Amino acid sequence: MPTALNIRPTRLEYIRTKRRILIANKGLKLLKLKRQALILEFFNASKTAAALRSSLQAELMKGYQSIRMAEMLAGTMRLENEAMKIPQLSKLLIKPKNVMGVRIPKLEGGQSEKILTEHLLELPTSISEAVKAFQQVHKMVLDVAEKETTLRKLLYEIEKTKRKSNAIENVFIPRLLSAVKFIIFRLDEMERDTFIMLKTVKRKMGEREQESIIKKEEEILAK
Repeated sequence: MPTALNIRPTRLEYIRTKRRILIANKGLKLLKLKRQALILEFFNASKTAAALRSSLQAELMKGYQSIRMAEMLAGTMRLENEAMKIPQLSKLLIKPKNVMGVRIPKLEGGQSEKILTEHLLELPTSISEAVKAFQQVHKMVLDVAEKETTLRKLLYEIEKTKRKSNAIENVFIPRLLSAVKFIIFRLDEMERDTFIMLKTVKRKMGEREQESIIKKEEEILAK
């Protein structure tokens, strides 16, 4: 933003500055609306994340209980051996999605439903139930991770939007308003100077005209 020393006090600059103020106010309004929408999205995601964390805790307890049951029924050695044979999960894919202009990672994959289902048929029921429980835990962990990342990114964007709106509202627009006041002051000053100059020129022209009339009268009298 130019200082008062390098602002051109012209009507064109005045019009341009007023237009910039109008655009800045529109941008400020949009930023505030975006921030409100982001805050609403943040609270919705926060509620979902809290519910997922609670469900994950319950599912983990269920999984540990199924592990203890499998140890009692099938034995620790059998459980460890079968755990080594569980098919490897498919690769986890991260696909970004757009939430209010914020790129959020969408987690996909990490499951091998068909292969795992076939493998579970060969296992004792107790071990099969334990594997299924932790398969569900794995899915819920991904969901929680996705929501936690969403919350962090939304919070960052909220703060970023807040800083931008504060800068426009408290710094940029006041500077533009000061520039407008300065331009108006200088234009008024220039108008007063011009008026005084014209008045002075008119007075001097009148004086010269009066001197010319007096001189002519003196010449007539001299003849």
